[in-house]
Amino acid sequence: MTQIELPEVGPDAECRLTAEQGRRLARSGVVRAVPSPYDPQSWLISPVGKVGAARIGDVEVHIRPKLAIARLLFLLGHAQHGAAWRPEDVALPEAPGLVPVMAQVLWRQTERAVHQGLLPGYITLEETSYVLRGRLRETEQLHRHHGLPIPLEISHDEFTVDIPENQILRTACERMLHVPGVDAESSLRLRRLLRDFADVTPLDRRDAVPSWQPTRLNARYHTALRLAELVLRATSVEQGTGGVTVNGFLLDMPKLFEDFVTVALREALVAAYGGRVDDQDPHYFDDAGQVLLRPDIVWKRRGAPLAVVDAKYKAQKPAGYPNADLYQLPTAPSSVLTAATWCTPRAARNPHTTSCAGPALRSSAMPSTSTPGQQPS
Repeated sequence: MTQIELPEVGPDAECRLTAEQGRRLARSGVVRAVPSPYDPQSWLISPVGKVGAARIGDVEVHIRPKLAIARLLFLLGHAQHGAAWRPEDVALPEAPGLVPVMAQVLWRQTERAVHQGLLPGYITLEETSYVLRGRLRETEQLHRHHGLPIPLEISHDEFTVDIPENQILRTACERMLHVPGVDAESSLRLRRLLRDFADVTPLDRRDAVPSWQPTRLNARYHTALRLAELVLRATSVEQGTGGVTVNGFLLDMPKLFEDFVTVALREALVAAYGGRVDDQDPHYFDDAGQVLLRPDIVWKRRGAPLAVVDAKYKAQKPAGYPNADLYQLPTAPSSVLTAATWCTPRAARNPHTTSCAGPALRSSAMPSTSTPGQQPS
């Protein structure tokens, strides 16, 4: 097994790969891979905004995030769950990398959730039976059996541990086991947990994560379920542009930062000023309605857009932003917005406003994404 380790931000890494391995990496979308112009048996590998670990054929790729693990987990949790995510509930272990940390956090929180036993609940089952239980599904009875008295198409409630909450936890533990880079202790603990979930049906990778409602009955599951949902979204099998299967734990950092900005602004703006905050809100650039624009974030009040925010996962350089980034904001027509802002992970020391074809463009600083008790880096 060939292993490649990369930082999230840095120069290209030159790796000795076969032509098939290089082409598979290039088609995966996890990294950028091009043949070396100097060595026909080498490929230049560089990151494309993803962090984590993935197995692509017989090659393992590990990409180290530039953010501290605690800050990255806060960003990830807040982007998915908003104010419901409480980073102080998740004690981060000392582990050398993102994947080992996530694996240890997952099994520790899952063990804490199920130490009193699996949470039972009622689910509705629809099945064919020779005994009437619950309710008769009359439409299905006529459609399938054409008036015959038996078998019966019935619907009934059953008290079981095979409920969405347990299915989410079991599936997250299963998928984490197959991620490259999971430490031996976590692998052992996750396998032990799977024995506790023997009567729970795992989720299919093609199915959406089932919804669950936080209540006092499943209060001991809340933190573990939120972590498990993060794991399920990051460990889904992806198909690259060339049909290459990618299996691992991967976070798309530009998309993650955009989701975090959206959730943070929605909570702050709606609470203070009302209105609503939409992400990827569709607008047309031309009168004919053929050129579609989808700004990252649009703040509306009474149906009228007041501001457009463009989230950029990059640090501002002393010379300012590239023109390609700034060109995105003036394309929003003045009839759609009154102010346009781009947000970056780090605060710009001298935010500036520029008049450009109508709306004002403002460089804005996002609040620090550090968790309580940490100093921003």
